[in-house]
Amino acid sequence: MSALEPPIRNPDAAPSRRAIATFVLRAGLGCGLLGVLLWIYGAQRIVHVLARERLDCFTAAVALYIAGQVMSSYRWQLLARINRIDGRWHEYLAYYLIGMATNLFIPGLIGGDAARATYLGLRHRRMTDAIASVVADRGIGLVALFWMAALAAVTVSSVRLPSSLIFAVAAIGVFLLLGFALAPLLIGPLRRLSGRIGRASGPLLPYLDRPAALLPPIILSLILQASLALCQYLLAVGMGLKLPISAVLLVVPMANVAASLPLTLNGLGVREGAYVLLFGMAGVAQQDAVALGLLWFASTMIGGLTGIVPFVLTALPQPDAVAPDALAAS
Repeated sequence: MSALEPPIRNPDAAPSRRAIATFVLRAGLGCGLLGVLLWIYGAQRIVHVLARERLDCFTAAVALYIAGQVMSSYRWQLLARINRIDGRWHEYLAYYLIGMATNLFIPGLIGGDAARATYLGLRHRRMTDAIASVVADRGIGLVALFWMAALAAVTVSSVRLPSSLIFAVAAIGVFLLLGFALAPLLIGPLRRLSGRIGRASGPLLPYLDRPAALLPPIILSLILQASLALCQYLLAVGMGLKLPISAVLLVVPMANVAASLPLTLNGLGVREGAYVLLFGMAGVAQQDAVALGLLWFASTMIGGLTGIVPFVLTALPQPDAVAPDALAAS
């Protein structure tokens, strides 16, 4: 290298530093929020509540959570097919589980989503379409979460929620429903976009153009949200709480809406705070609500560890060594 040539910089250095900073910030905020809750409601009392959890209920909750993630990998496959990405289901399952494990160990906001998009994109030489399928999968999951929360807010009477909160949640659900129905109207304006925005939105157009094709993934997402609520009902039963399942079906989606905000790691601290507020309206003691949130956090962490097996056994596909069927699909 001559003295006149500029030094070569690693383009990944800055993103890596930002990812680490984001990880530290979110982890610190989550631990801080949780620490405040433990201080207010008594760490010793919460530990005592955690010790009451029955092993069989906890194991069943973890197993049901993992089953829900397996179903989610099939949902992702259905969405990828809309963008004409083929592949066998076990392939999507392996990549989905790898994404779960990545979220546990790699700092950053979308580490798991980036991992499964990378595996799928390299496997089929369709990186842009693979990213679009992951974005659609994440978006469909969030839409179903808001719809479940809105439906529970207007139908469940076992928990007395403020009317303003019911109205806000229901309004968001209606807005998303209208957006889903009117999505094809956005196709024309999006097609006329140019530059970077036009290139980025192009792979998402098939999802906007075919709302009917999204119905099976949405139904699977609604089933997933119900199963996640059932997981936490099992945890509550293991703690000895006497809660109507309707209350859990209401509180869990609404708390998950709050926990889905990218503020802390896996919603740590945010979910427990939401549980204290919402389950408190159902007569649950504050320490019991915090303990339930911590048990659910532990369940998801243990479930995510299952992704270590496919991570070890599945090689990262190489773009110059793609199978013939992948080339045909592209």
